[in-house]
Amino acid sequence: MHKSRRQSITLLAVALVAGALLAGCAGGKAGANGGEDKVLQYNSSPGAVSFPELAEDLGFLGDVKLESIGSTTGGPESIQLTATRQTDFGSAFNGAIIKSVAQNVKIKSVVGSYGSDKDTYIGAYVLEESPIRTAKDFIGKKVGVNTLGAHLEFMTKDYLRLGGLTDKEISQVTLVTVPSGNAEQILRSGQIDVVLLSGVARDRALEKGGLVELFKDIDVYQTEFTAGDYFFTEEYIKNNPNTVRQFVEGVAKAIEWERTTPREEVIKRMESIVEKRDGKDATLNLKYWKSPGIATEGGVITPEEYQRWIDWLVNEGELKEGQLKPEDLYTNEFNPYAK
Repeated sequence: MHKSRRQSITLLAVALVAGALLAGCAGGKAGANGGEDKVLQYNSSPGAVSFPELAEDLGFLGDVKLESIGSTTGGPESIQLTATRQTDFGSAFNGAIIKSVAQNVKIKSVVGSYGSDKDTYIGAYVLEESPIRTAKDFIGKKVGVNTLGAHLEFMTKDYLRLGGLTDKEISQVTLVTVPSGNAEQILRSGQIDVVLLSGVARDRALEKGGLVELFKDIDVYQTEFTAGDYFFTEEYIKNNPNTVRQFVEGVAKAIEWERTTPREEVIKRMESIVEKRDGKDATLNLKYWKSPGIATEGGVITPEEYQRWIDWLVNEGELKEGQLKPEDLYTNEFNPYAK
């Protein structure tokens, strides 16, 4: 597991360097006549509505427009695409952002993008007939996660530590990367022993029955928390500060709109957004939406959101003590909700 994680991190670093070289000296993206960029290219998620997409539909982005250029497969890819200027902004787990910045990837977080609360969280599940019920039962078993070196790996290892496992015993737990869309079926077919699920995938799986929840991230960390952020490259922020401000303000307002609007109205609005897409994405999964999952008002970023994962990486030996501070990783200067 350790070898696989390190390999994935190394490959990401190599890809980032190669992409930066390919990008050449084109400089930060800007609009016509030397003005600021007003069309933000990004990766979307089929059948889902992100905060920026909601903000645009609600008119919160002003004259800034969004342009989806593809579908996202996860945080590490989002970091790579943004750092190599293939997209203008991305979203990732804060632990993955820390590791990238530690490798000299010049990105800066600006507003919360996802998190966990009592209604929206990541949980670990086994089949009802499975003998796995405690941390000790994980030894020698396979655990399905969406990607290595990110949120799901962090919470699994913390759960195992809290359950009394030693580092040697934890190394005997194999993390297996499985596509989110197929994760439930892979568990039910017996190819893995435990699966970590969130959002629609979790709710649909539980609706079918036959699963037992072992733990969830908000229990492991004993708090609700924002787990990931939207980010831009430092160069993009420098060249397009007003566009970034419009983006952050719009996203922050969209987060609060979700938080304060009746659930049925939020779902109806999301359905209308998805129905207008060229691909005619299905709206079936939107009925499972429950909450924004963001812990702070307007997605304001707090030092604690990063310090938790900095400490984790130092403990794992992947980061040196004092190598990074939370303030190196984010800015709240564009967020109107920042006090």
